[in-house]
Amino acid sequence: MSTLQASTVLNKLDFLKLMMISREGDRREGILLRQSKGWFQVSGMGHEALGALAYSLREDDYIFPYYRDRGLMLARGLSNYELAVAYFAKRESSSGGRQMPGHYSSRKHNVISVCTITAANLLPACGTAWAMKLDGKDSVVVATVGDASSRQGEFFEAWAFAVQEKLPIVFVVEDNKYGISTPTGKFLPFHLGILDEDSYVKVDGRFADKVHEAGKAAIEKARKGEGPTMLWMDLDRLSSHTSSDDHRVYRPLEDIEEMTHRDPIRLLAEELIEAKQLTQEAFLKLQDEVVELVDKDYLQAENLEDPRAEEVMKDCWGAECVAEAPPITPGRMTMVSSINGTFQKALENDPKIVFFGEDVEDPKGGVFGVTKGLSESFPKQVFNSPLAEATLMGVGIGMAAYGWRPVFELQFIDFISPGWNQIVANMSTLRWRSFGEWKCPITIYAPYGAYLPGGSLWHSQSNEASLAHVPGLRVAIPSTPEDAAGILWSSIHGDDPSFVLVPKHIFRMQRDVAEVKPVPFGKARLVQEGSDVTIVTYGNTIELVEEAAAKSGVSCEIIDLISIVPCDYETITKSVDKTGRLIVVHEDTKTCGFGQSVISNMVSVPERFNLFLSPPQLVCRDDVHVGYNPIYEYAALPDVQQVLDAIAVVME
Repeated sequence: MSTLQASTVLNKLDFLKLMMISREGDRREGILLRQSKGWFQVSGMGHEALGALAYSLREDDYIFPYYRDRGLMLARGLSNYELAVAYFAKRESSSGGRQMPGHYSSRKHNVISVCTITAANLLPACGTAWAMKLDGKDSVVVATVGDASSRQGEFFEAWAFAVQEKLPIVFVVEDNKYGISTPTGKFLPFHLGILDEDSYVKVDGRFADKVHEAGKAAIEKARKGEGPTMLWMDLDRLSSHTSSDDHRVYRPLEDIEEMTHRDPIRLLAEELIEAKQLTQEAFLKLQDEVVELVDKDYLQAENLEDPRAEEVMKDCWGAECVAEAPPITPGRMTMVSSINGTFQKALENDPKIVFFGEDVEDPKGGVFGVTKGLSESFPKQVFNSPLAEATLMGVGIGMAAYGWRPVFELQFIDFISPGWNQIVANMSTLRWRSFGEWKCPITIYAPYGAYLPGGSLWHSQSNEASLAHVPGLRVAIPSTPEDAAGILWSSIHGDDPSFVLVPKHIFRMQRDVAEVKPVPFGKARLVQEGSDVTIVTYGNTIELVEEAAAKSGVSCEIIDLISIVPCDYETITKSVDKTGRLIVVHEDTKTCGFGQSVISNMVSVPERFNLFLSPPQLVCRDDVHVGYNPIYEYAALPDVQQVLDAIAVVME
């Protein structure tokens, strides 16, 4: 297909063969599994007719599929051989053997890697559609989900955003009546009247021509800039949920038998035979051809190279970009002003950079004024978001995968939890699960931490340890205006999802900046040299560490990590080699806090452990929340005296 013109013609004879190849692939995988050749299988039996959607798509359109879209993938241009390779989880597969069968991905065909979490593809699909619209293109996105997914909150967030922005996207709900064993009829928003009947188009998804007709209309509507369409496809799941399930346990046998009469392959074959476009003999011959083709593909795929154990870490992150000095002028400044200046330059330099967040547009310019003036200067790149953190994270993922550079603001890091699904399921895994085929260069920045009375439970959290726990994310916490500018500049121009947390307590602290240097991820800053104790810290607690060091009467070497992931253990080790003593100070909680990770890494390596003259100490918040009354806040947070006590312990 040309990138400028879709085929739009559905040749029913050819399409019948395609559906039969899809079905035989499912059948073959079931046999192989019973032969212990494989570990898992998810079937698309009954969903094959949805492949007709592909005939209205161009090469520059995108598909965000889910795991029953085997027929749609074949129609899009993926080969049965590629699906066979994926079934065997071979190194040559689109995921390098990292994804389960049915989790399609193809950069060549603009098929985004499938995420198992239900409906998690919809918000990223909206992000890609939004980027297409901002690009001024008439490309289209098709996003598919199972019917049970229509009760996910992200389903409604995605539909709301698509309608709000009039996005060129088609949502396809594949209603096969079951969520594993649970009948979905009483749960679906279509049946409950939650969605107005004008919001969707109901289609009998068992008939290829009806799917094609409805898909063509929806795609043409999107391409003309007339907004999204939701297609509610009525069809049957002719198989068990997966190879780990047996639908005969919970579905009446007569219902299973009745479904076979609604089999889309059977319906199309009967239609063609009745129209004398196909004979019974030709149909049987076609079946033999399909069996032979599929058999050949799976035999060939089975003998391919398996994944290599030594490549397990490959593509967790992209290559580290060479850090450059941020384009800000030395002088007296705050973190707010240095960040704002950095953002101005980034937007000037790259029209593909887009800002999105709650209240980031002028005249507000963000709750802390970080984006002040940006939307006035760059109205096509800076946008207010709805009050929906999952939308923020998901839309950013889709834009980044498409080729834009999202720089999105979380109003407070405390509000991250509604977006957590997108972060851990999609954002952090996209590069790894696609064996480096897709990437997600997105920057999320957020005000962070306490030591600012009145914040209470939901404006005083740290959360860096939670983020550091997730493979595939870079995490940084700067503590000076120049480091904030530098690490954000590195993040914006990097190739990975990065979180930059900016400490609120020192947000507006005036500081004289004499020199602006590059700030790469993975490189700490030596705040002051010393010979007796190494104190590792970052963010808000640098201030109290400096005060404690001045009062301690001992020579303290202070290291500001800046980069949490990756962490600069080389600098820490070099310092402990000199001092023999280590204290880690942070304001996050103790259990599984990042300080525990630092200490664990230092003492678990024999060469490092042998450097210690005394046990390392951790100064942090106990496992307790931050209360509204300042008495509670300062009772929970680490203070100068606790750092002094830790110094005394390591010096004993």
